[in-house]
Amino acid sequence: MNERDALRAIAADLPQAGDDAAVIDGTVITTDMLHERTDFPPGTTRYAAGWRAVGASLSDVAAMGAAASAAVAVYADEAFDREALTRFVAGAVDVCEAVGAEYVGGDLDEHVEFTTATTAVGDVTDAGPVTRDGARPGDALCVTGEWGRSAAALRLFKRGDDGAIERANELFRFTPRVADGLALAGTATAMMDSSDGLARSCHQLAEASEVGIELERDAVPVHPAVEEVAEASAERFELAAHFGEDFELLCAVPEEDVSGVSEACPAGLTRIGTVVEGSDGDAAARVTADGDPLPDRGFTHGTDK
Repeated sequence: MNERDALRAIAADLPQAGDDAAVIDGTVITTDMLHERTDFPPGTTRYAAGWRAVGASLSDVAAMGAAASAAVAVYADEAFDREALTRFVAGAVDVCEAVGAEYVGGDLDEHVEFTTATTAVGDVTDAGPVTRDGARPGDALCVTGEWGRSAAALRLFKRGDDGAIERANELFRFTPRVADGLALAGTATAMMDSSDGLARSCHQLAEASEVGIELERDAVPVHPAVEEVAEASAERFELAAHFGEDFELLCAVPEEDVSGVSEACPAGLTRIGTVVEGSDGDAAARVTADGDPLPDRGFTHGTDK
């Protein structure tokens, strides 16, 4: 089974699973695992790894419209190097501080490759958590920030020169959209983070809400770094929509509320499409881009980068 099939297989026994985070008595909790082989290309600094790993879990808190409070991490490697460990912790501390949370420790272990597992917790606001299953036909489909930064980072890591690697590490240090999630809570009818990519996230949101989505390709905000690495203009949308790991927010917002909530989002909010009635036919056609089916293709855990 792939990851999504595995999640479906256990869903009946784990009713809290399936969203970006579980909600227990007003507390949201989420966990992630990242490996050197699949998540950290050669050249990734331990500082960037600490920031990115903890940031991935904080992004899940953001997607629930919750306020991030704390994070912990498991750090495992073939051997413990003082400098590497210190820089990892520094990255974890700094990304937490960037969203008003606190890094409070974790665990150490030995492993065959550098691996980290992170957990973040947060608090639901009076608006309540925002889940993936509330989108309604007529809602505007919106995203925060810009897309394709992780795809651009990977291309730069592969170039291998010092300047490219420095720029790639900078791109890997994304800001979790906690402030934007809080601004959207109470207004967005559905929301999720984009760790699996824009296209796949659209399919996941459409499936959870039992709706369809009509996307406009040219409306998707593309990160400027994509222009540095795209080999052809047609690659821009491919890198922005199908690579994944941009950790932006995808949400459905009532049409009449888009303008007002956009002003409250620090990272900016862009309308990229419309939520429509779900199709009774092929699930693959549930999401379209400029009228054509948008392939359900994105980041797959366990696949080498």
